[in-house]
Amino acid sequence: MYNVAIITASDKGYAGEREDKSGQTIEELVTAKGLHVAHKIILPDDRSMLAKQMMTLCDQSIDLILTTGGTGFSKRDVTPEATADVVERRADNLTFAMIANSLQYTPKAMLSRGIAGIRGNTLIVNLPGSPKAVRENLEYAMDAIIHGVKILKGDDGECARQ
Repeated sequence: MYNVAIITASDKGYAGEREDKSGQTIEELVTAKGLHVAHKIILPDDRSMLAKQMMTLCDQSIDLILTTGGTGFSKRDVTPEATADVVERRADNLTFAMIANSLQYTPKAMLSRGIAGIRGNTLIVNLPGSPKAVRENLEYAMDAIIHGVKILKGDDGECARQ
């Protein structure tokens, strides 16, 4: 079983002013695929805090980090920049595929700035902030994401972590 961390970037969520529905949606979808949510946190839209949390999780036994929020055009949307500060290798085609899929639902998908990449043995994928967009993206890309984690971990069949 692979260990997943969910990071929600939301000033209002961090302040307790908004329920984290997107993080809940991610948790529902990854557990349905047999993955273990080992860590879940809400952080403000702060580049250094987000990057520090991602680095800490990569140094632990986290196989996949899924972020939600902070990928738009607002001045406070800095999740892609924080992720870029952390990743060692980009995985741009994951992002391209999710955007291409999302364009079937809304032309506004082209405004998403999320990225994906690898740090050490951890895959990091930025997802949009709305529960609907999270669901559309993960339902489309989850099997490929899991396959990518398997390759990254050197697993050729069964998951190594039980």
